[in-house]
Amino acid sequence: SRGIPLIKGNGDEGDNPHVWVSISNAIIQVKNLGDALQKIDPARKNLYQKNAVEYVLQLETLRRKMHAALKPYQGEKIVTFHEAFPYFAREFGLEIAAVVEREPGSQPNARELARTIELVKRSKIKALFAEPQYPSLSARTIAKETGARVYILDPVVTGPEQPDAYLRIMEKNLATLEKALN
Repeated sequence: SRGIPLIKGNGDEGDNPHVWVSISNAIIQVKNLGDALQKIDPARKNLYQKNAVEYVLQLETLRRKMHAALKPYQGEKIVTFHEAFPYFAREFGLEIAAVVEREPGSQPNARELARTIELVKRSKIKALFAEPQYPSLSARTIAKETGARVYILDPVVTGPEQPDAYLRIMEKNLATLEKALN
């Protein structure tokens, strides 16, 4: 994560590790990986350099597309269910009004749930974002009480091991956000 400004965790938590969810941070990571691979395997330097440049170009194209598509929603408040999206939100100007389950699988208590429901109602938040690997009873409860809808955003933590998987998942996230925030 050299060259990436990290988001500090709360209390005893370390820095938020989900840097790759930001396209700009993913570009930095690809460049860092390309540089490191060239140093440890100089015989393949040209291959690593070529691959890094090609992938960065694809990421830059996606970044431009996402910035253009999400620009109308800058400042929009959203609720997420885990701490995976602060870098993404920062890049695209979205405001995370609440994080419901700070740790995967840790359901909020009744008071926390009530506070989140009140916040969603007061702020007229219409979209709640859960993650595919963590089904959430809390999300359904908040949606039922507020009229907000639950959408799935993928933090690219798991998934297919294919060269274009990150790009495809981020494209799907973009489509989800456009649908949710429109």
